[in-house]
Amino acid sequence: MVNNREQALEALHDQVRACKLCPLYVGRTHAVPGDGPVNATLMFIGEAPGFHEDQQGIPFVGAAGRFLNELLEKAGIDRGVVYITNVIKCRPPGNREPQIEEVDVCAPYLDQQIEIINPQVIVTLGRYSMNRAFPDEKVSVVHGQPRKVNGRVYFPMYHPAAALHQPSLRSTVEADFSRLRALLDGEVIPEEFTPPPDVEQLSLF
Repeated sequence: MVNNREQALEALHDQVRACKLCPLYVGRTHAVPGDGPVNATLMFIGEAPGFHEDQQGIPFVGAAGRFLNELLEKAGIDRGVVYITNVIKCRPPGNREPQIEEVDVCAPYLDQQIEIINPQVIVTLGRYSMNRAFPDEKVSVVHGQPRKVNGRVYFPMYHPAAALHQPSLRSTVEADFSRLRALLDGEVIPEEFTPPPDVEQLSLF
């Protein structure tokens, strides 16, 4: 069964690498599908690849990635057992923010990644990944507060890059990672979250 899932995930990665569904493919060096084991119970979803990610085809290998590695190590989480990806899979020009059309085009890829891996906990890094699950929320309000939706736990956090740009956020991000560790250890119980009836829950999560 795992082999079948591995094959499905690799086939999806190949599909992302060959994708030409939006104009971002024109300027990319490499698409960045995701990285990590197919049986990961913990998934991190960031925003978009940056320069170093575009060069290597691997998510979170630049400055934000080094900070993420530091945070994972402090929390006692081995990056090798975590699956990491982004909302969009190709670097936007000049590292600008993703556009709605780009997020929409890439959404089916992320849907399939979540379906294949079926993680127990999804950590959303920044507002773009958080807003797909909780469109009416703000990271500044809900960060560090795990919520359970349809049996899966979502843990919203600031993007590591935000703490690099605003050093005052560093202690907040570090505290949230400590809380993530407590969640994984069963010391924090996520609250049940039901989307308002007039809000359609997107297929991403």
